Amino acid sequence: MIKVVAVHTAMALVEPMNQIFRQWLPEVKLNHIADDSLIQEVIANDGVTPAVRRRLLSYYVAAADSGASVVFNTCSSVGDIADFGNTYAPIPVFRIDYPMAAKAVREADRIGVISTLPTTLAPTRRLLERAASEAQRQVTLVDGLAEGAFQAGQSGDGATHDRLIAEAAARIADKVDLFVLAQGSMARMEERLADITGNPVLSSPVLGVKGLREFLQIDKA
Repeated sequence: MIKVVAVHTAMALVEPMNQIFRQWLPEVKLNHIADDSLIQEVIANDGVTPAVRRRLLSYYVAAADSGASVVFNTCSSVGDIADFGNTYAPIPVFRIDYPMAAKAVREADRIGVISTLPTTLAPTRRLLERAASEAQRQVTLVDGLAEGAFQAGQSGDGATHDRLIAEAAARIADKVDLFVLAQGSMARMEERLADITGNPVLSSPVLGVKGLREFLQIDKA
């Protein structure tokens, strides 16, 4: 059986990933490495620190040592480290957000990037720019930062979290053709934002697992 290790910088996606893998990749064995001190350090320092980088790379190697065939990196804020991990770790490191980015640049010229953390905007923009270059497409990216939404979600105030995301999307809706949700934890807002703005909205969890399925060359019956 193929083994996948999902590496998380927070706990929010552990159980959702279990559910999505059961639906889309039941053939694989999924294990998790979750260290929520990572995202806390990223936020506190406005970006990835050398210590975060070292720990993430050690987790990728640990996943390989455990017998995994691939690492599934679930945090967009550390996406640049995941890319480097492909040259460092003995197994591939697959970014959860890459399939979303590839789909976005195929389907839209003006893309709104919605995030609850400023540290996620720049890595997501770089990923979209790379995907556009690979697809030989030119795209315009518009930032939509939902300030305070991450903190609201962390404190258990889901209503404020969702409201701030909706307001951020509404502010730029007339400037874009499609939205991407920069963090997997925002996926629950996909349908609501589409209803509010009238624009397509993409999130990474399901698209990421479907993309991993294709990467592993497992046919879906």
